[in-house]
Amino acid sequence: MIIFYSPDIATSHELDEEQSGHAVRVLRHKDGDELVIVDGNGNFYDTHIVNAHPKHCAVEIDNVTEENHWPYHVELAVAPTKNLDRMEWFIEKATEMGLDRFVPLKCRFSERKELKTERIRKIAISAMKQSLKATLPAIEEMVDIKSYIKEEFDGQKFIAHCIKDAPRKLLSKEISPQQKVRILIGPEGDFSEEEIALAIDNGYVPVSLGEQRLRTETAALAAVHTIHVINELSSI
Repeated sequence: MIIFYSPDIATSHELDEEQSGHAVRVLRHKDGDELVIVDGNGNFYDTHIVNAHPKHCAVEIDNVTEENHWPYHVELAVAPTKNLDRMEWFIEKATEMGLDRFVPLKCRFSERKELKTERIRKIAISAMKQSLKATLPAIEEMVDIKSYIKEEFDGQKFIAHCIKDAPRKLLSKEISPQQKVRILIGPEGDFSEEEIALAIDNGYVPVSLGEQRLRTETAALAAVHTIHVINELSSI
């Protein structure tokens, strides 16, 4: 099934130029053809085309259903890798698994100090559609870790670091099901001791993802997967 994305479909009843071109020029859809459209906010729209225009395809909404969204919040704050392809891979896979918010962090040892989020967002949109989801992760602009750590968050907060001699708990044993969860993942050079201390002072629990040494994007994806698995096991 091919899904189209339009954040304003409920009010505009129209696809944007890119989505219209894909529907009409590429897929050769005509008036009367049925389309499934998502708004990124958890809703599926069953529609049919009333004006198959290649730049502004108009539809009529026949039915709206809500996505069976996971009953908890998954938020990852990650220091982007120098190789942007690795971050794009993470966003794609995390969106497929289920991600609510992604925040790129600027840390002391960050390899990348800037990040253009528009391409990241496009990858998330594509992954959302291909995995038949209706929820698009919020993709935020890069923020300094010190500011982000002090941001209010009504849920569980974790910082995953690799300093073996420092006290850490296993993430999978600390997650409480059905809760909001925020996890910080550092750069290849890890968080600085100052950043870790600041996080702990602001209520973050220092955690490990296991015995294996993981690259940034692998650790971030493992964290997303762990949150979902713990929640799924709790419902069995």
